[in-house]
Amino acid sequence: MKSVMCVPNISEGRDLDIVEQVVDQVRSVTGVKLLDYSSDPDHNRSVISCIGAPDPVFEACRKLVAKAVSLIDMSCHKGSHPRQGAVDVVPFIPIDFPEADCAALAHRFGKWIGEELKVPVYFYEDAARLPGRQSLVKVRKGQYEALEEKLKDPAWAPDEGPAAFIPETGSIQVASRFPLVALNINLATNDLELATTIAHSVRHINGGFRYVRAIGLALEELDQVQVSMNLVHYVKTPIPMVMEAVKREAARFGVNVVKSELVGPVPLGAMEQVMTYYLQAHDFSSDQIIEKSLIGWS
Repeated sequence: MKSVMCVPNISEGRDLDIVEQVVDQVRSVTGVKLLDYSSDPDHNRSVISCIGAPDPVFEACRKLVAKAVSLIDMSCHKGSHPRQGAVDVVPFIPIDFPEADCAALAHRFGKWIGEELKVPVYFYEDAARLPGRQSLVKVRKGQYEALEEKLKDPAWAPDEGPAAFIPETGSIQVASRFPLVALNINLATNDLELATTIAHSVRHINGGFRYVRAIGLALEELDQVQVSMNLVHYVKTPIPMVMEAVKREAARFGVNVVKSELVGPVPLGAMEQVMTYYLQAHDFSSDQIIEKSLIGWS
């Protein structure tokens, strides 16, 4: 069966009642499995993951986005994570689905947002229609606070929806992309400048790893800082390589890693990398996992 995953990120991580109302939209659609959802109050952001056949996933995300837009007011939003809209990103990820068809699905979804919700839409990654918009970092530069002026520039006319600033919603960024790994590493310090320095050392835009995006964030509730990263192609830039680089950079400043976290579902191949590296089990294969042998077996 053809299947696609979608991982919408909404700009609400503190009011868990709102988060539950949004997640309930996914639960209400037959044929879609809710894989995971998590909220971060410092980021003020929630990440929701679902999977299924393309049409049911489209319907679940349609209901999710409509509900989130009706409940979240971006003009009041404060949080440490970069964002440009009440529903910030809606990436579709091909699992057993042609990449070209996944991009077409993203385009259809963005068109629905623009026509039905009247919200500006930018396509990025494999769904980008303009070369300068492939990078989410570039699309979201200046974030919500810069969006009103950005929309006045013809070069930043949205791909769908009105070229008008809507304070309550901002813009929605829609993509088709390879499954990324969201890796956050917390440090035993509250020095945000240090976290930012380390993020700069590992991210591609500053000469670091080709497939890493990274920023430093403050975790005020924990009195810590975080190196928050997206590994956009874990095959070409493995998790252990990035993890060890951050640990080495932190150690240079006499700072320890407190913990790391993976946000949302993670490909089995990425976990195979971790097993191989940290157990030095160089012949390990995911086929050795007992539960994997049960998939599709009856």
